Formats: sequence, C-alpha cells, structure tokens
Amino acid sequence: MYNRVIMLGNLTRDIELRYTQNGMAIAKSAIATNRRYKTQTGEQKEETCFIDITLFGRAAEIANQYLKKGRKILIEGRLVFEQWVDQSGQKRSKHSIAVDNLQMIDRGETPSNYQPQNSYQQNSKPTQDYQAPSVKEEIPEIDIEDDEIPF
Repeated sequence: MYNRVIMLGNLTRDIELRYTQNGMAIAKSAIATNRRYKTQTGEQKEETCFIDITLFGRAAEIANQYLKKGRKILIEGRLVFEQWVDQSGQKRSKHSIAVDNLQMIDRGETPSNYQPQNSYQQNSKPTQDYQAPSVKEEIPEIDIEDDEIPF
C-alpha cells in the first residue's frame, strides 16, 4: 500500500505547539487549498478544502517559530484517520496529514519543480496515534535571525 500526500496551501491558523511527557514537540495547524472550475453552464466556481496537519520534533519547533496564519507552505506526508469520543460521548473522526516534509513558500512564489530533498525533513517517525517514541531527546533553544533561515 502507498500513502503519500502532497499539498500546497495557506495556513488557516497559527501553529499550536505542545510537548509530550517525553519532551517530543507536536505542532498542529491546518491548511486551505483552492480549486477553480467551470460548471456545465460555464459559471466559474471555486471550492476550498481545509485539512488539519501535524508536525513532529524539530519540524514542529521550526514551524512554530516561523509560520503564521496565511503563510503559504508545501507539505508532503501521509494521510491519517483519527478517531475519538467527544465530551458528549459521540464517536468522531477526521482525516489529517502527518507531515514528513515541509517547504515554506514565499508570497507569490509557487514551486516550479518540487524536490523533497530541498525541504525540511522530519527526523522522527511518529506512531499512528501520535504517541512520542520512548527515547527522550534534548530540545535546543532556537536563536536564529530571520535573515539566517536556510529555506
């Protein structure tokens, strides 16, 4: 089986960064992508797709520091089906993307030749239910000026 998703879109909200008890960083946000099309009557329509994304480890910390609502990003990851029971006891579910590669896109720039090796790649491999690995990693302080960002 093959599970690979590539999406280009804008962040719909600021990054929400949390840490597990083991010190693993987990960042959540969502992206929106648009599709323009013509109906059979020739009318121009646009539909927007919103999907939640999750980043792990160092990628989560970098995303938290540099990404804000509205920023255009290119992500590559895998589709994940999440299930839970809400406060009223109802079973809920949704699809989201566990991000493996992230590329920040400047305003107005679209990638003409997407190359994952030029993007930020995750070091950690999360489990399907987002539990941190048993190894505790040291999380260094990030002190980088905006003009020093390599991407």
